[in-house]
Amino acid sequence: MIKPDGKTMRQIDRHFWKGRRVFVTGHMGFKGAWLCSLLAHLGAESFGFGRDEREKLLYRELNLAGHSSRVGDINDIDALRAALLEFKADVLFHLAAQPIVLASYDDPVGTFETNVLGTVRVLEAARAAVGLRAIVVVTSDKVYRNNESSLGYREQDALGGADPYSASKAAAEIATRAMAQSFFAKLDAARIARVRAGNVIGGGDWAEYRLLPDAARAIGSGRPLICRNPRSTRPWQHVLDPLIGYMMLAEDLASGKAPCDAWNFGPAQDDMLTVGDVADLFVAAWGREAKWTAAPKQNNSHHEAGQLTIDSTRARRELGWQPRWHSAEAIQRTATWYRDRATGTNAMTLVERDISSFFSV
Repeated sequence: MIKPDGKTMRQIDRHFWKGRRVFVTGHMGFKGAWLCSLLAHLGAESFGFGRDEREKLLYRELNLAGHSSRVGDINDIDALRAALLEFKADVLFHLAAQPIVLASYDDPVGTFETNVLGTVRVLEAARAAVGLRAIVVVTSDKVYRNNESSLGYREQDALGGADPYSASKAAAEIATRAMAQSFFAKLDAARIARVRAGNVIGGGDWAEYRLLPDAARAIGSGRPLICRNPRSTRPWQHVLDPLIGYMMLAEDLASGKAPCDAWNFGPAQDDMLTVGDVADLFVAAWGREAKWTAAPKQNNSHHEAGQLTIDSTRARRELGWQPRWHSAEAIQRTATWYRDRATGTNAMTLVERDISSFFSV
């Protein structure tokens, strides 16, 4: 596969993942379900640990080969440690989190408990896991101290957080780095990295307060999508793009090639779109008289960044990773996924269709 600059694009190492034992926290969430689907596609054995009481979840609609799971709370360190010791994982992806900015205002204590202490407990449990080679801790692009700059934030930029969610993820970064330096510095210890991705999209996300799930619910019911902040800019990308980056990083952590550090995974700097741009593309791809409108302006005390972009130069240069699908294609594929699901196509079929298309690029 050739990049636009004529160089060969790095491919996922199928041999590495074939039969690999992979432990995933937060497997029932949107990104977790897609990650477990990718692992199944590549022949890995995955074990999910976490809980999600929402009735409508993509994970519940999947039948994944080589996958098992256990319902549990990541703050229950004894249950978590027992599951890790029992499964004997080679690689650990920590995705379990309270992932919604607006929800963090309703439950700030629970958000910090899950996102910070939950992460610490995952790493503490992992200390006992013999044979564990790589740990990838997933945080967020919102960990940065946001000054509303149009320049993408780089991994060495200051952390911050003006809302409970963003602050909890920044704190999880600091805690992870401290745990790694304090307890995983020996040569035979698992190697740990932190990953920060942009706004991931794709079929099967049904979370509240997210643009495209809101669009699918509204348009699927014959109503217009109501957009809160149509001028806000975000780094939109299909969920498969950063997940492949996480997996490439895990490969290089396990082999000792990649440093135990922070890594950004986001779209190119010239591929950033506003919320309004995304809404336009989504309704055009959906068709059938789909439409959107801006929400009336309100005096809202809840902070949401207007401008947010990240710079993924490091992942491109050091890992050979780059996004395969531009934002416009990712949005079109997402709209098609939701539309086809609404008309009765099986979710597993739709996930497999996107994964096969992704690897054929």
